[in-house]
Amino acid sequence: MLLPACATRHTRRIARVQPSTIVIRSIVEDDWRDYRDIRLKMLAEIPIAFGETLDAARRVSERGWRARASRGTAGGAVRFTAIVESTGEWVGTMGGFLSPEDVNRAVLVGVYVVPDYRGSATGVTDALIARVERWATAFGDSLLLHVHADNSRAIAAYEKRGWKRTGVTIPYALHHSQEEFEMVKSIV
Repeated sequence: MLLPACATRHTRRIARVQPSTIVIRSIVEDDWRDYRDIRLKMLAEIPIAFGETLDAARRVSERGWRARASRGTAGGAVRFTAIVESTGEWVGTMGGFLSPEDVNRAVLVGVYVVPDYRGSATGVTDALIARVERWATAFGDSLLLHVHADNSRAIAAYEKRGWKRTGVTIPYALHHSQEEFEMVKSIV
């Protein structure tokens, strides 16, 4: 999928984001370095969003990163990236997997778009979500996610895109005294 990318509405960023084409594609094992780099960026910027600490991710070996990058190539899982075609810069990533509790339920995970490419003007978030949704339709009529209760920016972005809270909360993996909201979106 090719998207025209344009500058965000934030004037301080406009000079850095040049219009170009964004390519959405699957992540494969050979992408392990780029996947590692964007994952470390994700964890540094939003430490509550991904159920892993930056320090733990920094200790992952090359073999571990190769395994992580290839997770989306196995049955029952996908992982996509958004890449600026002219530079090769990774500007977003998202994935999905089938819930171990219900193989007819897909779960959206690893949602991240670099700040300069967020918002509806670039279309990166929507294009990545659309790819995961397209994959998920083979397994059911809805897509599930979990989001940290304190991640109000992400919650608002999901709600804007039609996600609804189910009323279910789960303990946050890194601090069980904190919680994550379960959200669901119909994808039929």
